[in-house]
Amino acid sequence: MDAASQSLPTEEMLVKALLQAKSRTSLENLGIRVSRYGLVITLLLIGALKFTAGEAQGIQPLVASSPLMFWLYKVFSLQAVSNLIGMIEIAVAVLIALRPFSARLSFIGSIGAIITFLLTVSFLFSTPGAIHFSHGFLLLGDAGQFLIKDLVLLGASIWTAAEARNGE
Repeated sequence: MDAASQSLPTEEMLVKALLQAKSRTSLENLGIRVSRYGLVITLLLIGALKFTAGEAQGIQPLVASSPLMFWLYKVFSLQAVSNLIGMIEIAVAVLIALRPFSARLSFIGSIGAIITFLLTVSFLFSTPGAIHFSHGFLLLGDAGQFLIKDLVLLGASIWTAAEARNGE
């Protein structure tokens, strides 16, 4: 056997590599679906909560201290701001969920989710006490502990936007 034939992959090696690649693709597909519909359920539930007085009061300090959103309370009432945010979250969830029917609408919804979670992640920096330093370490306050999950949701939104844009 010459050196060239020894370096060529065997049929068994090729089959094994193909099976591993297929397995990885299936796992990725599962991850995309869990991310997408986990995002949908999260946005639907959080959006529905915005129609309650307790949630309207709960988000008020976050929105009021935001340099991007504080003005909403100058235009709308406490409950109207919360309702508006809730309607946006529900609309975004519905658009993302439409992926089996329209990659384009799902992409638009995912972009809406990216904007939503960029705004909520920005609350980490604009809400007093959300993050602070103690002895050289970054620590999360109560608001920070509530908001940090939005960083993961932002990542899921980016991932579902990329998948929907590719139209796969």
